Amino acid sequence: MGVTYKYFGAPDGATAARVPISMRPEELGGDELGMGGMFTKIKPETIAAMVLTGIQGMPLHKVPPLELVVLHPDYAVVKLPMTVVDPLRGVGEESVGAAAFIWSTVPDRGGPRDAYNVYQLLHEWQDFSKRLHENGHQPYCLVWP
Repeated sequence: MGVTYKYFGAPDGATAARVPISMRPEELGGDELGMGGMFTKIKPETIAAMVLTGIQGMPLHKVPPLELVVLHPDYAVVKLPMTVVDPLRGVGEESVGAAAFIWSTVPDRGGPRDAYNVYQLLHEWQDFSKRLHENGHQPYCLVWP
């Protein structure tokens, strides 16, 4: 079946650590991600690399690691660096389109992705970045099998 990722915002690591035990993953939502939350099969490392290399022009080997907040037998919570979401707030359509094109050519397990799908994903992340900023939150990801 694979791993599922739920991206969310929290003011700090202690709050983020309580998210999985305060409610079941399928019930998460209603935070700054909207009522349905942002569920995806895309790994946080991939999102980080997509933004930092495609938009910031950072070499792939310089992409900072994720910070482990909680490691539980049933789930994990990781913190994404703010450098992953902050650059998206101010970029225009040209940058998003260029990054989408670049990342559409990167093969993953399912083969290269359609540039338009990557473009839509980056726009979702742009909205996520704005909501995080407005709420004073940092980006986190709940990972569970």
